[in-house]
Amino acid sequence: MSRRRALRRFLHQPVALAAGIVLAAVFTLGAIFPWISPTPQDAIDISNRWRDHAPTLTGWHVWGTNNIGQDILVRTLWGLHTSEKTAFVATALALVLGGAVGGAAGYFGGWSDAALMRITDVFAVFPAMIVLLAATLYLFPLTIWKTALIFGFYLWVYVAKVMRSEMTTLRKREFVEAAVAGGASNRRIFFRHLLPHANGSLIVATTAVLGQVLILEATIEFFGVGIPSSQTPTLGNLIGDAEAAGVSLSAGWWTWVGPAVVLTLVLVCASLLGDGIAEALRVTGGRRRRFRA
Repeated sequence: MSRRRALRRFLHQPVALAAGIVLAAVFTLGAIFPWISPTPQDAIDISNRWRDHAPTLTGWHVWGTNNIGQDILVRTLWGLHTSEKTAFVATALALVLGGAVGGAAGYFGGWSDAALMRITDVFAVFPAMIVLLAATLYLFPLTIWKTALIFGFYLWVYVAKVMRSEMTTLRKREFVEAAVAGGASNRRIFFRHLLPHANGSLIVATTAVLGQVLILEATIEFFGVGIPSSQTPTLGNLIGDAEAAGVSLSAGWWTWVGPAVVLTLVLVCASLLGDGIAEALRVTGGRRRRFRA
């Protein structure tokens, strides 16, 4: 199916299109917020009037403050910036590693495929939380780059399986056989002929990995072994700090609701966008193209 037809199919899916627009807007805000933030990420309002204050439409603290007078909205947007940076770096690393391993396995086949996929299975067999908690405890205290490396080195397995499935199918197509008959090198065939045809599935895999990074980051930081909030806020450690402070639905709820809503919004939009792209790529003429994770 041509890219134009896939684009038209995507544009006729209002839910996926709206999700993509919202996700782009949220990520853009997170990316530029350090340059437009009215205060530093650790700024404290020393006035007793603004300590542990509920959301209000009067004054500056419209999302309220925590127990030491830090603005929740500012901290949430700083946390979005940090979580977004971690997710992008981890996803890029997973795409490079997974794309290389899965692409080589699917294109060459034979013993290369068997060996590389067995290595992939070894990584996939370990439970995610056990591996990630062990890695974070070993590398503690974490930074943005350490966290991104941990997630990228774990989640490349998913991308490798997607890429291997695509390459196994594409290498049997007529245009690949024509390129081989024409004397094209493996490198040229892979980058010029195969990779452009696999980019749709890679985009879907990207949205899935991005969501997984955000979920796993928030989880380990909720347990207190991620990036410390004293170093830099993230969506996960803001929620974890609220839980550690003993807040509830009736007292101090605003300290965790804001970060939780932003995190949920990003995850839902990423999922809807991935589903929309997969649906746009699924039907090709009268045949169905399967996307397998």
